[in-house]
Amino acid sequence: MSVLRSRPVLRWLVPATAAVAVIGGGAAIGTFAAEAEPSLPPRTAAQLLVDLQTSRLEGLSGTVVQRADLGLPPLVGLVPGNELTTLLTGTHTLRVWYSGPDQQRVALMDTLGEQDIIRNGRDLWTWQSRSNTATHRTLGGDAGAWKPAPEPAASLPATPQQAADLALDAIDPTTEVSVGRSATVAGRDAYELVLQPRDQDSLVHQLRIAIDAKQHVPLRFEVLAKGSDRPAFEVAFTQVDYRRPDADQFRFNPPPGVTVNEEKAERSTGKPGHVEPKGDPQVRAVGDGWTTVLVGRLDGADVGRKPATKPAAPPAGAGPDLDMSKLLGGLPAVSGDWGSGRLLTSKLFSVLLTDDGRVLAGAVTPERLYQAARG
Repeated sequence: MSVLRSRPVLRWLVPATAAVAVIGGGAAIGTFAAEAEPSLPPRTAAQLLVDLQTSRLEGLSGTVVQRADLGLPPLVGLVPGNELTTLLTGTHTLRVWYSGPDQQRVALMDTLGEQDIIRNGRDLWTWQSRSNTATHRTLGGDAGAWKPAPEPAASLPATPQQAADLALDAIDPTTEVSVGRSATVAGRDAYELVLQPRDQDSLVHQLRIAIDAKQHVPLRFEVLAKGSDRPAFEVAFTQVDYRRPDADQFRFNPPPGVTVNEEKAERSTGKPGHVEPKGDPQVRAVGDGWTTVLVGRLDGADVGRKPATKPAAPPAGAGPDLDMSKLLGGLPAVSGDWGSGRLLTSKLFSVLLTDDGRVLAGAVTPERLYQAARG
């Protein structure tokens, strides 16, 4: 799998995760409209991986739809306006433009407003219509290798390419790689690359990546949970054009009354396309591959202890009516030889909050979390 370690393919998207921090949630998950399966020459999984490695793209524009239904419990509604919880449900649409490694744009438009990320040479602009605020960063001399750190609440990939990059970086001996059925996506014939965890404790059944048969561009990315034949998360082009977009698409024209903030860009010190994480020394990883469990601590809090008074101000982005004791009290109580606490489960991940202040999370069964909690 060394072909994946230095993969230059389509590093074209200024990470769009920041563009999807606000989503109009509520729509039910559904697979994208099925089309007749095209007849394509056979290709092996290794050949498709090489296709992704060697693809070159001069220009692209298109419409991307992202849908998520992770099966979160109803108590998530106790966090009104929270950006992370709305991110994990519903459907939204983005427009993307690409014209080489130093010109990219992503625009998210929904009922809550518009958000844009525009990279034009060394200039990186972000803009939010609701607050009419913009942020400008001037990238350094290694701007081609630069990527901004994602916003905390914006952790889901917004395009098939970004999702494919994350998935392919995770390939190791714990992953079975195969070729699925051919498909038609956004009017393009596509092969399907399938990644499947070998460890049965993973909640992920398969990752499916539809790859343009001619351009070798990821057109659709799906995550299937165990026991389901419908994607829990999917992101796909519904329309794509491989012509180079007009240069005007990458010029930011501040609207009247906009407030512009100047910020310093974070610099990459590792491989191209990678930003070294700042990391928390209190967070550690247990296990490896698909069943890795992250273990950390809640700052100054015992999950099992109700606060004596209501917080003076809610956490940023959580909304004005957040009641942490009510939120945690809505989670099922669990206990074992590891201790006791509260458990949050979804189709693709589990989170254990212990009464002694630990947080354990992973794309694993609760039993795997309990096992890690004993350590």
